[in-house]
Parts: sequence; structure tokens; C-alpha cells
Amino acid sequence: MKIVIAGGTGFLGESLEKYFKEKDDQVYILTRKPKRDHEVYWDARTLGEWKNTIEGTGVLINLTGKSVDCRYTDKNKKEIYTSRIESTGILQEAVDQCNMKPKVWLNASSATIYIHSETQLNTEENGTIGDDFSMNICKSWEKEFFMVNNESVRKVALRTSIVLGNNGGAFPKLRTITKLGLGGKQGRGQQKVSWIHIDDFCKAVEWVIDNENISGPVNITAPNPVSNEDLMTKMRKHLKIPFGLNAPVWQLEIASLFLNTETELLLKSRNVYPEKLTKNGFHFSYPDLDEALYNLLKN
Repeated sequence: MKIVIAGGTGFLGESLEKYFKEKDDQVYILTRKPKRDHEVYWDARTLGEWKNTIEGTGVLINLTGKSVDCRYTDKNKKEIYTSRIESTGILQEAVDQCNMKPKVWLNASSATIYIHSETQLNTEENGTIGDDFSMNICKSWEKEFFMVNNESVRKVALRTSIVLGNNGGAFPKLRTITKLGLGGKQGRGQQKVSWIHIDDFCKAVEWVIDNENISGPVNITAPNPVSNEDLMTKMRKHLKIPFGLNAPVWQLEIASLFLNTETELLLKSRNVYPEKLTKNGFHFSYPDLDEALYNLLKN
């Protein structure tokens, strides 16, 4: 299988590349800074030689977008928005020009598209989508993606939750603060954390590719969200750290300034359920957080 991953040099892209290469698939990466033979230059805004890489590919995966782990200044907000919309738009132009179009196109989205909810479980069909900066980014991103309907190209928006893995993302930071004795609850601690083990993320992407009846938005998350307080309690248990200082909201506001991030990333309640995956027979290797943490921390 020939797979092209746009914006594939981050944590998720590198994990997918390794996963598919181990299955002897042919993987190409579109990146601004190509360093290896299978990496192809693109600027994520304009057509170029890179569009030839998409010709005849089986799978196109777009993970391009500025990280939301930053302060929401006007400049950063604009970059978060344009990096997602422009890359999706220019990929569509390239796909339109292909004689042999990709069979399936998976575009990144986020479980953040749903409202802050501590009680309501948000599924693809019944989830409530709200109206603030982060949710509007996701809505605009998906609107751009689904705007054009190429009959031969199956499109799936990956509404991905927090991905837990040792090589990037949020998990190494969680591990560090827990070891430092700062692994108490954040804020009230009742906000839900939707999460997925990196192995299940890769498996779910492969499963979506293989299942031709799956299209539209798909929640890429484990079936058992936990509260922030439960998450930190389990982190301390698995790391054998006897205590963890709680962090009230005012402390998080100050810390987020120094860490150049936003408290929303910790305090928003993402209560998301993978209804399409579970209803259609996807099997999670790590459906429960204890199993996932044991696997990630055993080494």
C-alpha cells in the first residue's frame, strides 16, 4: 500500500510511519524540512512537485497544523487557523488534478470540536458541537475538508482525543509532573479526559482505511473517558508516587504564562465516545486507562 502523510514529522506522523512501514507499506512524508529519501518538500500552501507523490496513492493522511500548545495570541490564532485550512485546501487542489486519485483521504480533526461536558457523552451522531475559538477551528477545518466531494475518494475526519505515548504528546509531561510530586488534580478535577493509547490510534487509522463503509467524522478515542482527578490518581499509582499537589485554577493560569500554553488544554472537559468504531467491530488493545498506563510505564 502506498501511503502519503502530509505534516508527518510530529509524534502522530512518526508513529504512523513506523506502524505502516513494519507492515511493508510504502510511506511518503510531505514536510517543510525533508531530510530522508522518502520525505518530499511542500510548503502546505501552494502546489508544487509534491503533488506527483499523491498521484496513484492508496491513502492520503493529512496531519498538518500548528500545535495548539501555545498562547492564544492573535498571531498564533491566525497560524492555527491558516495552517489547517490552507493545507487541506491545497491538498484538495492536488487531488482534483490527479488522474488516479487516492482511494481514501483521512484528515486530522479533534475531539475538542465537542462542548465542555462532564456528564453528556459525545458521539459522532449525538455529540454537541459548540462555539468558541477551538471548536470553531475544528468546524472550519472539517467544513473545508468535506466541501468538495470526489466520488472516488472516501473522506474521513479523525476527531482524535489526547494520544498517550512515550515518544511525544502530553504523556511525557504528565509523567514528569507526577514524578515531581505535582501530580494532583488540576482545577476541580471533574473535567473528563478522553484519551487513546498510541498503539490503538495507529490500529484505528489502519482499521478506518480497511473498512470501506466508514466515512465522515470518526471519534478516535478509547471507550472509557476518565476524570482529571482519576487520571492523576492512576498516574501516581503506576509511578508509585505517594502524593501529588493539587493545582487550583489561579495557579494554572500563572503556570500557563510561564509554560507558554493555555489552561483550556487541561481544564476543558472532553467527554467523547467512539461510537462508529465500537458499533462496527473495532477492537481496542487498551480500552481502560489502567491497562494503557501499565503498558506505557512498564519500561
